[in-house]
Amino acid sequence: MKIINTIRDEVVAKSAARCRERGIRIPTFKQMQDPSKAPNAVKERLKSVGMWDVDPANLFRITWKNEPVEKGGGFNKGNWIEFPSALTGVPARIVGIVGKHFPTGAHKVGAAFGCLVPRLVSGEFDPNTQKAVWPSTGNYCRGGAFDSALLGCTAVAILPEEMSPERFAWLKEIGAEVIATPGCESNVKEIYDKCWEIKRTRKDCVIFNQFEEFGNAIWHYHVTGTHIDDVFQQVAHAGDRLSGYVSATGSAGTINAGDFLRTKHPHLKVAAVEALQCPTLLLNGFGGHRIEGIGDKHVPWIHNVRNTDVVVAVDDEQCLALMRLFNEEAGRAWLAKQGVAAKVVSQLDSLGISCICNLVAAIQTAKHFEMNSKDVLFIPLTDSMALYGSRIAEQRELNGAYNEVTAARHFGRYLEGIGTDNMRELNYNDRKALHNLKYFTWVEQQQRDVEDLRKLWDPDFWTETFAQVDEFDQLIEKFNALVGLAD
Repeated sequence: MKIINTIRDEVVAKSAARCRERGIRIPTFKQMQDPSKAPNAVKERLKSVGMWDVDPANLFRITWKNEPVEKGGGFNKGNWIEFPSALTGVPARIVGIVGKHFPTGAHKVGAAFGCLVPRLVSGEFDPNTQKAVWPSTGNYCRGGAFDSALLGCTAVAILPEEMSPERFAWLKEIGAEVIATPGCESNVKEIYDKCWEIKRTRKDCVIFNQFEEFGNAIWHYHVTGTHIDDVFQQVAHAGDRLSGYVSATGSAGTINAGDFLRTKHPHLKVAAVEALQCPTLLLNGFGGHRIEGIGDKHVPWIHNVRNTDVVVAVDDEQCLALMRLFNEEAGRAWLAKQGVAAKVVSQLDSLGISCICNLVAAIQTAKHFEMNSKDVLFIPLTDSMALYGSRIAEQRELNGAYNEVTAARHFGRYLEGIGTDNMRELNYNDRKALHNLKYFTWVEQQQRDVEDLRKLWDPDFWTETFAQVDEFDQLIEKFNALVGLAD
């Protein structure tokens, strides 16, 4: 599917003039893969810029390779945590790539970039006259609001009312218009309903729907996928295999990194993760859950289910219990008693709730396939506990103070007790059945064409879609030339 269909030169010229006035240049996808290629003027500017500052230079921090400091950092070869067997209970090596060092504290700022920028540099979106609408179950609208603020255009953030208070407070601080829809992360249809209302009543808005925007998938394929392969080359021992990539589905952007990894590691197992309380992929199920950021009850348009090998459903109670084990003082002390290295324990606040979900699912995947010490699995650590402090406070109020006895129970039940239940290895017909589920959301509800649905089953469709990144970069370079900022 062609992402950029027209070039509107007049709009591009106006947008470039706006960027010139605001000192904005746009990073290419190649620069987000390898930020050492950023202009020298940007690198110099970043020495005095904080990670979350609304400063145009921070567009170049939309990368997995930021130096992990709050202000003035440059770039490195990536940030990751390897979870030892003392924690996971499996011989396989599980490595998490750390997302908290993106601006906004979450990797979704990259997905938002992938959706917004192709339309900006082609003139299909005009920041001078139009508002950017970001339908989300949490971090995506944060990323979209940040990108919009950098470009000086108004953001409209749509997210469920039951998301963490930290999200709402930050969105208002950055100047976004915030619309809270009914329910929790499972209530995605309510978000879509609000989008249709905006389409009917607000002609100045452009909706960047992460669940159907291929720019989301393209960004993760080329930036997240290549980064994981790069980290694997750095951590691999002789004879090691990149055997698994495990990711909560959410909008299905992040899981598209697995499509890239399979081009380098053909025997890779790609596992899609969801909440047990809403087992849409596992059982065609429904329900509400508390694993923030993995909205469900449908199969996203941009999920290449033909490239998914396993579905894993994780209990939200397990994730919240491990959240306390990983972050409460008594929990960390218990982990140290079990032989988990102090360095690893100190890094566990780098896992937000959905990251803990990914870790549990990776352990299940390693057990299901009987992986050994030569097998390396990767998970995205999409955000961190910096966005969920209120959830710790809620658990303390609901369940009382955390002590050694509770920590021991949680360690035994929710780590040592991880099995291979609530997961399904997919055959061809299973994949086709999940693909067909898209019909009921996207054709019946969202007015997509059934012929386009059929195209999504064709592997060549995805190859051609991901290849459009070269066109994006060419247009970004032309746009930057119009902006005309000196290096």
